[in-house]
Amino acid sequence: MTIGSLAVFYVYWICFKLRTIKIMKKVIYTAFICALCLFFSCSIEPESINYGTDACSFCKMTIVDQQHAAQYVTNKGKQFKFDAIECMVNDLGEKESDDIAIFLVADYDSPGHMVPAISSVYLISPAIKSPMGANLSGFASNEKALITQKNSGGDLYSWQELLIKFDAE
Repeated sequence: MTIGSLAVFYVYWICFKLRTIKIMKKVIYTAFICALCLFFSCSIEPESINYGTDACSFCKMTIVDQQHAAQYVTNKGKQFKFDAIECMVNDLGEKESDDIAIFLVADYDSPGHMVPAISSVYLISPAIKSPMGANLSGFASNEKALITQKNSGGDLYSWQELLIKFDAE
């Protein structure tokens, strides 16, 4: 081999290495951008329920009743929507509740308005029918629940008491 051919080989080898480094930088940069997009696209926010279109994640019925709907969002941002609070509670009995970031129920007195399930008060009254027949309604405040209980009868429950009653804890 001559010095000229060694020089040509050496120049070719350097160009190949530089091109490989440039390609690797592009690959790493692209992977980093994709990771950022995935990280920021998985927000843990509840989606609104499309009444008359969305199906219950538990019983697969179409969600139509705005006074009894419920939903939860997992820590990964996955949405689960329910046509009745009892469907959500029964579904929780089959899953790990530590994996869930947000629990929401419809406020009976404000149809379509979702409130935090953990701080809500629940009324089971035969006078108030719910979609799945458990006669379970959620209220944003204890005062509203007491007024409705006075008019319709039934028993009041906290979130924890409700989970115990439905054996979902």
